[in-house]
Amino acid sequence: MTKAERCHQAYLHDAALWRAGQVFAGLDEAGRGPLAGCVVAACVVMRPEPEIPYVYDSKQLTAKQREKAFALIRQHAAFIGIGQVEAEEIDQINILQATRQAMQQAAQGAPAKIFLVDALTRLGLPGEERAIIQGDAVSYSIAAASIIAKVTRDRLMERLDAQYPQYGFARNKGYGTAEHLAALRAQGPSPAHRLSFLHKILA
Repeated sequence: MTKAERCHQAYLHDAALWRAGQVFAGLDEAGRGPLAGCVVAACVVMRPEPEIPYVYDSKQLTAKQREKAFALIRQHAAFIGIGQVEAEEIDQINILQATRQAMQQAAQGAPAKIFLVDALTRLGLPGEERAIIQGDAVSYSIAAASIIAKVTRDRLMERLDAQYPQYGFARNKGYGTAEHLAALRAQGPSPAHRLSFLHKILA
């Protein structure tokens, strides 16, 4: 199955919900695993038309495809909400709780009664929660949320790169690449780093 066919399959999943008269949103996050930067969640309510190309799991798309899809989702979505929790708070409450908090922020004001979420449950959202395994590959709305979250977070990491260029955030997006780890060992962490993620690395 080609990437375009997989995208269309995700669209068909949500088309069945539209035909059933369901009012729903997709939620996903970006940035649970990095050593630095915030975690970002997005909540997106898509319209049935137009079917936007490249709305599929953001990790399977090129940067160019994500940017194209991001612009079209922003243009055509009925609702987009963003939530983010910074590194300092991630250290205080742990990454799982931070992800839940970011999703709660993103869902505020969404015109939806059902929230399709990539795998996570018990989020405290203002409606019915439906956890879908590999949801960003199965649901068009979750895929749209994954793209919005990923591109939003990547842009934030590029801004952090301007503040802390020695860590290569524009390239590694805060993940533990060899370059990033070498910079951490040489210079120690920045205020953007998640100290709770670094205790083994810097021990």
